[in-house]
Amino acid sequence: MTAKNQTQVTVFIFSGFTDHPELKAILFITFLAIYTITLGANLGMIILIRMDQQLQTPMYFFLSHLAFLDASYSSAVTPKAIWDLLAERKTISFAGCAAQFYMFDGLVMTEFFLLSVMAYDRYVAICNPLLYYVVMSKKFCTAAVASVYIYGFASSVVQTALTFQLSFCRSNVINHFYCNDPPLLALSCSDTRPKEIHHVTEMIISSLAGFTTIGSLFIIVFSYVFILAAILKIRSAQGRHKAFSTCTSHLTAVTVFYGTLIFTYLRPNTSYSLGRDQVASVFYTVVVPMLNPLIYSLRNKEVKEAFRQSVRMKMFLQ
Repeated sequence: MTAKNQTQVTVFIFSGFTDHPELKAILFITFLAIYTITLGANLGMIILIRMDQQLQTPMYFFLSHLAFLDASYSSAVTPKAIWDLLAERKTISFAGCAAQFYMFDGLVMTEFFLLSVMAYDRYVAICNPLLYYVVMSKKFCTAAVASVYIYGFASSVVQTALTFQLSFCRSNVINHFYCNDPPLLALSCSDTRPKEIHHVTEMIISSLAGFTTIGSLFIIVFSYVFILAAILKIRSAQGRHKAFSTCTSHLTAVTVFYGTLIFTYLRPNTSYSLGRDQVASVFYTVVVPMLNPLIYSLRNKEVKEAFRQSVRMKMFLQ
């Protein structure tokens, strides 16, 4: 088929989760409840950190940005997915799809390296405690956070431009519930050297995703190698436990976040499976953003104490 005979797609249609009405109602209630908890927990975490003076430390500064990213990238996908459970036609414009792709991809890329910065923060706190506030100065923390945002959204510009410069004319049905790499590339039918264009685009996108995932994970692993070495040098069991307890929340968040995304993205697009990918995608777009504030609040004494004080203060004022 030549370019003249092709009609460029202007609207995409999501296949969604299911066509069964009874399942749609259950999923709607479930996802709406999870999303409400996600927004409440993450915004509550941000407000708590901003208001409590005891939480004005580098670790909680990074945690507030983690909460912001979780709430934001979930909001880039979940409200539309919830609405589509009630809609007869699950449509999104070409521009809307590109915007959703860009925002979600940029926020997720940013979170990868924010988690690596948080690992470095734990490394300095445990391995160089006397220099902690010198190394992790306000200027350094601000620059580190700004850098991860710049990298995340700059890499998202590249991936979005590469993906949406392709022609989508075979079909406008995206086999997913949001605009994502594998199903979009599967719809591509660029007519100028199609195999070469598709292959190069896929290779660049996979390389960027691989660099972000592996690069940030390398920083985390490297930091924890030194952290573990420092903890093992502590003579008392109580001291080792106290030092390691400051890392458990971060390690749990890293394991959950990286595990689902590596499963989804770091494999050939030829092995794409709608059912399998939707389960993984639901987990990291809907569930993980809810889990992170719960992980940090339930396993962190300072956060729990700050929350208790805020509740007491509210009850006293009433």
